[in-house]
Amino acid sequence: MVIKPMVRGSVCLNAHPAGCKKSTDDQIAYTKKKAASYAKDRAPKSVLVLGCSNGYGLASRITAAFAYGAATIGVSYEKAGSETKWGTPGWYNNLAFDKAAENAGLFSCTIDGDAFSDEIKNRVIEEAKKKDIRFDLVVYSLASPVRTDPDTGVMYKSVLKPFGKTFTGKTLDPFTGELKEISAEPANEEEAAATVKVMGGEDWERWIKRLAQAQVLSDGCITVAYSYIGPEATQALYRKGTIGKAKEHLEATAHSLNSFMKSFSGKAFVSVNKGLVTRASAVIPVIPLYLASLFKVMKEKGLHEGCIEQINRLFSDRLYRADGTIPVDSENRIRIDDWELSDEVQKAVDTLMVQVTSENSEQLTDLAGYRHDFLAANGFDIAGVDYDADIERFDRI
Repeated sequence: MVIKPMVRGSVCLNAHPAGCKKSTDDQIAYTKKKAASYAKDRAPKSVLVLGCSNGYGLASRITAAFAYGAATIGVSYEKAGSETKWGTPGWYNNLAFDKAAENAGLFSCTIDGDAFSDEIKNRVIEEAKKKDIRFDLVVYSLASPVRTDPDTGVMYKSVLKPFGKTFTGKTLDPFTGELKEISAEPANEEEAAATVKVMGGEDWERWIKRLAQAQVLSDGCITVAYSYIGPEATQALYRKGTIGKAKEHLEATAHSLNSFMKSFSGKAFVSVNKGLVTRASAVIPVIPLYLASLFKVMKEKGLHEGCIEQINRLFSDRLYRADGTIPVDSENRIRIDDWELSDEVQKAVDTLMVQVTSENSEQLTDLAGYRHDFLAANGFDIAGVDYDADIERFDRI
């Protein structure tokens, strides 16, 4: 069967096994090339990545393993491919990572299941104890629309809504270039609270405390959770809305975890990352127009980064610097969004965005780059892959 992307709205419904493998292998190759210049004195030896199969989580696992030689355990919730039906992109990414790690002589274990559950936490602990692993880095990179509270069994659903009044803004269709006006009704208190339960720091804290109690965290362990702030253009819907409330909770959790981890010299950080096209961010209204404009400006200035470039910089220039320091802002957050939010970049993006119309969007913005990243997240539009070749079965790469 020949596989072509099936796109519905802001979601790609299928995945290309060979494309996912090539994308993962390309990220590994990039990391190996860059790693020669990295300081290795404080390199992580054993790393747990929660949400390891796509985007920033996959990039974190690749960087830990192939830049620093770390043993990795990854957790993700993916749908396996069968002989006749494709799996999710992350399932193929995990297969590609595990195969590359094995070929490089690196330990890797991928656990498939709901990272919010206590069952998966116990499985990670069992695996760590079996291999005598104590994690010196725990990456929290989960993105999910729902979470079941393991104590109560209640399922919570997150929403992307503003507070107070209806949000109205413009979004860009990445495939037609059409500029559309979208609106979002304000959230009620119940929706806001549910979003915090799903995307706040409650589960992150539960993970770290469980791992510490099981004595599978090393002295000096670092844990980092990923967040986003973004520009003024997205603030009303994102940072000042329900998701922002959850991110505030995540950041507050970092402070409480810092206090908890002091007993074994551990540290907790939130890393504020750059806006990128991932399977999670692609569904956020307003983001396509902003990112297509941002990509245009940052590429012209030689500052553009994808997930793997961004995470390599996070590890080499922030977490594992030669001098042992970890630069943070006044809120103790790591800011790897510094290039994106620089005045020079944001002024250029603002100037560009107001000029965009349905007629000129393809010429003024980097809509082609946005479209590529959107498709690449599912294994399509990857250089070097024959997309006219038959795929005999979908349970392998």
